[in-house]
Amino acid sequence: MQEMNNVVRAVALPPSAGIAPLYPGSNLADAYAVDLPTEQARRMDMQGLARLLLGSQPGWTRKLMVLRDAIVARFGIQTARQMEAKPGKRIGIFRIFAVSDDEIILGEDDSHLDFRISVLRERDAGRHGSVTISSVVHCHNGVGRAYIVLIRPFHKLIVRRSLARAVKGGLA
Repeated sequence: MQEMNNVVRAVALPPSAGIAPLYPGSNLADAYAVDLPTEQARRMDMQGLARLLLGSQPGWTRKLMVLRDAIVARFGIQTARQMEAKPGKRIGIFRIFAVSDDEIILGEDDSHLDFRISVLRERDAGRHGSVTISSVVHCHNGVGRAYIVLIRPFHKLIVRRSLARAVKGGLA
């Protein structure tokens, strides 16, 4: 845990992110950044970089997703399997909304909430640059607000751990 704190840092929501217009009025908005460990990570295409960052989740997160899905299905909320099966370009459960040279915007819309994730690379920050993952959630109803209250601590832990694991693995 101490090593993670040296690598992953909570940062201000980046004003240059494509999701910046969504910050006002959000029910959850946060951002975490890490320095990119290699020149290869600095040059990687954004879909590949996002796959590495979001795919570097500890095994316990899969167990949490199984539990989440068992609970949310009863409330008409999409399960991870349902989201992954949706048509269109996706990275896991996340729909790809936009891709540029240094940013990818992912997310999903559902009956209870809409969320967006920005993976934003800054090539000039530090030796190899940095990457910031920002999340923004807008709830539509009480179910969405209750959901956010329950998942907020897990969300923060999962994002931080995913970033730390990706960096520790060299992002390669």
